[in-house]
Amino acid sequence: MSCLKHLRRINSTFLPPMNQVLLSETFATNGNLAGAVVAFSVFFLSSRGQAFIMSLSSSSSSSSRAHSVPRLLVLTVLCFFLLEINADQTPQSYVVYLGSAIDSNGEDLDSAHLQMLSSILPSEETERLSLIHSYNHAFVGFSAMLTEEEANAISEKDGVVSVFRDPVLQLHTTRSWNFLEPKSERVKGEEISRQVSSDVILGIIDTGIWPESPSFDDSGMGEVPSRWKGVCMEAPDFKKSSCNRKLIGARYYNIRDDSLQPNAKQSKPIGSPRDAVGHGTHTASTAAGAVVHNASYYGLAAGAARGGSPSSRVAMYKACSLGGCSGSTLLKAIDDAIKDGVDIISISIGISSIFQSDFVSDPISIGAFHASQKGVLVVCSGGNDGPDPLTVVNAAPWIFTVAASNIDRDFQSSIALGNGLVFQGTAINFSNLTRSKTYPLGFGGDVAAKSVPLNEASNCYPGSLDPKKTAGRIIVCINNDPTVSRRTKKLVAETSGARGMILIDDVEKGVAFDSGSFPFSEVGDAFGGQILKYIATDKNPTATILPTLAVQKFKPAPVVAYFSSRGPGALTETILKPDVMAPGVNILAATVPTADAGEIPVGKKPSKFGIRSGTSMACPHVAGAAAFVKSQRPNWTPSMIKSALMTTAITTDNMRKRLTNSSAAYASPHEMGAGEISPLKALNPGLVYETTTEDYLNFLCYYGYKEKLVRSISGIAYSCPRNSSEDLIPDINYPSISVARLDSRRPDETITRTLTNVGPVDRTYAVSLTDPAGLIAKVSPEKLVFSEGTKRLSYRVTFSGKGAKRGYGFGSVTWSDGAHLVRTVFAANVV
Repeated sequence: MSCLKHLRRINSTFLPPMNQVLLSETFATNGNLAGAVVAFSVFFLSSRGQAFIMSLSSSSSSSSRAHSVPRLLVLTVLCFFLLEINADQTPQSYVVYLGSAIDSNGEDLDSAHLQMLSSILPSEETERLSLIHSYNHAFVGFSAMLTEEEANAISEKDGVVSVFRDPVLQLHTTRSWNFLEPKSERVKGEEISRQVSSDVILGIIDTGIWPESPSFDDSGMGEVPSRWKGVCMEAPDFKKSSCNRKLIGARYYNIRDDSLQPNAKQSKPIGSPRDAVGHGTHTASTAAGAVVHNASYYGLAAGAARGGSPSSRVAMYKACSLGGCSGSTLLKAIDDAIKDGVDIISISIGISSIFQSDFVSDPISIGAFHASQKGVLVVCSGGNDGPDPLTVVNAAPWIFTVAASNIDRDFQSSIALGNGLVFQGTAINFSNLTRSKTYPLGFGGDVAAKSVPLNEASNCYPGSLDPKKTAGRIIVCINNDPTVSRRTKKLVAETSGARGMILIDDVEKGVAFDSGSFPFSEVGDAFGGQILKYIATDKNPTATILPTLAVQKFKPAPVVAYFSSRGPGALTETILKPDVMAPGVNILAATVPTADAGEIPVGKKPSKFGIRSGTSMACPHVAGAAAFVKSQRPNWTPSMIKSALMTTAITTDNMRKRLTNSSAAYASPHEMGAGEISPLKALNPGLVYETTTEDYLNFLCYYGYKEKLVRSISGIAYSCPRNSSEDLIPDINYPSISVARLDSRRPDETITRTLTNVGPVDRTYAVSLTDPAGLIAKVSPEKLVFSEGTKRLSYRVTFSGKGAKRGYGFGSVTWSDGAHLVRTVFAANVV
């Protein structure tokens, strides 16, 4: 029996139903067999697992299972240790990256790739002499099934930049645009017309698209731009007529089931651009959806839904499934998108922050670099591993990296206690409960199943509640164990016969959980403490949970979402990441109409719109904003658009106070980047930072890559600067500044930046400086005079850490001519 079958057997045969739910979720979340093995091992070593084993051993009706427990444990541990040994010998999907594209046709390159492959494969294994993907447009390479030994052999060949195991990347999962943009559409004396250019093409790499959504209606749109070279791939459930003048292209790829079978040679392809998950449809409509009036999620968040650039065209590249995305397939999608002629690529996907690859072994980094070379802006989500530091992903300087924030709308569900107190919780539920009737209220720890530890029942672990004690009650659970999701806790309460559930969680309370028709509400520690006190002091505590209401003009907003991944970057702290922040909490956008009865309110039809949260939702906001800027400023390069959105970002909330994070502390650039995007302001930034391909190549040299490798990557005769070191990275012309090591015992650090005037000529900009206490920063010169013949000017910022407190300090350099504010944030780490 294989390790995978062994673990599935434990899941289906030996575990109670709710444990099966938890561990099945773990398979999907970890995205690979190794993660599943670890998850099972942790389970058996935990108190839950030990209690489960004891219950098996003491149950006469489960004697055969009890005798199998030691064998199961041994098999699980053996699976863990044999996994890597077998991985060395078993062919797996690897990516062979060969650098920049050369002047050759695709057939010649395919032949060359097959010849390279045949040179390292055993003669008796000719069936493996085939390519999974071949990259031959913006960059060159291929993916194929290799053993680790074969991968090492091919990496030694001339012209090979990197060879890496095909990684599994995960999906990072109305009013938001009105919140981002002021009511007035006059910016700095310039009237912005909504009849903007429709020539901008947005490429979305995701889970596919639902073409029938009204968000992709093409009414009023002109002919497809003649430069478009893409296709609309057909499938049994997707016709060429599914594309139109709005959705101008749709591709799909042979998506392997990497989530559970990473060693499989090839599994059945999905076979359609159609979205079965909803993630791709949601992100595409957020970025560029047409205006849809009277949109809502079963009546919630009602209003007109639209994307950031409703006039832009959409091209979907279906490279992902619910289980994740193959890195090799993602690379193929980027390569195709560049060839097809997109202007901007939106990728709400990323590798785990724990297992980040270096810049030439990360599929998104590789693809985004070559997209940048071709003039295509790549916008990526920064990840959902916050609030811990060093968790931001997609952090290469040529990627536009996005953090997530809330908007001024909240979804609240009232909790009415029997003593008359009412608390406003956060939730999306379509409860049929009313104020006229209350139900017995109980704490999870007080309705525990036999032999279950108090902490597990309090957290509503699978199998921890006694259905006889739970039935008919509203149950209160806490959340001090992040391994058990809200969805799992809700299922535990619901399947135990509970009438509803109140969750106490101070961290997640700001992101509404969708419980469908099951009464659910979430409160923080303060309200939770009062509810628990009521349970402890009242002889017959009761409560009810009311259906959700949308609350408009919620304050404060924006606030950095708790889940949004934080900087500094784990690969290098010398590039400040994330770059900007955008709405990513409770976002209404188009989705796949589902027939799942458990998620649809009684008597309702499947909704055409859904509410989702994640940096996945923040990313298309920035992509849409970039497309809007591109439509008005068609000659701007990707780095100019990026700079404009960064230097005009806002740093105050709707209470006119400094932006904060989910803990109510002031947000730092490691959490929000330059701040919350302001698309209209970005149209007229005054000055921009142009980050060139040479800057990016210098970055690779400074980071430590050899000159020969950098030449292969770039495809040009390039020479690394002399004495390259990571300390020089802050000098690349980036729209923010990060000094990773400011040694108070060494000379001051001086950083140079160059600004390009994109506003009126004959303007003088004066500088103002905001620096943290104890850190000395000086700017020279203090004025920049842009005359008719002077378009670019440089300045220097000198940092001194003498006498400063150790650790990161944050500040900003702002240039103003009286009409424009060009703000550049900085981070300096005193060591």
